[in-house]
Amino acid sequence: MTRHLTVSGTRLAYRTVGDGPGLVLLHGTGPGSSTWDGVAERFADRNTVILPDLGGSDLVEDDGAPLTVEGLTEQLAAVIEDSSKAPVDLLGFSLGAVIALSLAATRPDLVRRLIPVGGWAHTEDAYLRTALQTWLGLAGTPDAFARFAMLTGFSRRYLNSLDAEDLESRATYFRPHPNRLRQIDLGRRVDLRRLLPGIQAPTLVVGAARDGLIPVENSRELHAAIPGSSYLELDTGHVSSVERPDDFVALVRDFTA
Repeated sequence: MTRHLTVSGTRLAYRTVGDGPGLVLLHGTGPGSSTWDGVAERFADRNTVILPDLGGSDLVEDDGAPLTVEGLTEQLAAVIEDSSKAPVDLLGFSLGAVIALSLAATRPDLVRRLIPVGGWAHTEDAYLRTALQTWLGLAGTPDAFARFAMLTGFSRRYLNSLDAEDLESRATYFRPHPNRLRQIDLGRRVDLRRLLPGIQAPTLVVGAARDGLIPVENSRELHAAIPGSSYLELDTGHVSSVERPDDFVALVRDFTA
């Protein structure tokens, strides 16, 4: 089922699968909730899985202005309230982890448990800042933009496991759509450090040991900053749900059981 709502002039969408307590899977930089296809269904036996498409995703209609953490947080809150499933278990990946952390800190009434995956608190990390700037700088060369996304999104081990056709598919998936550039630009401006100590929900921070885009030290820093949080590290590149889907699903199910 797909629903639409308008939040501060932005028309956004979310869809649901399954039935039970609410579990939100929040996309990162990319086209939107379709990034969870093949994963979301694996939680539908015991959860209502809520799949938002927030500002910067391809199903959203807005004015094209720069994205903000505050604006996307407001959109996420509106989706959860409209779903009538609050409080929810909230998993955010990459930029989605940033927004999930922001919501947990500012709207604790909406979040039962929190799982930030591949997230970060700020961009004072020179590696991270340089990676995002380089990615933006490749926007004029679509092939290089897409291949940079592949190289930083997946581990060397995973890429070497693909056949030539799958490798080429990965290499051309990400195109420099204006919405991708807005999402990456927001990533460069993140600073959540003042919010993290206020997170009250039980939290499992998930890092990726081979992450070439958001170095795993950023996840470890989140864990250190969130009171009482737990930490788990997967031996994958940035997109752990693709590289190790069974392990990814198992850790989410265990934590939200």
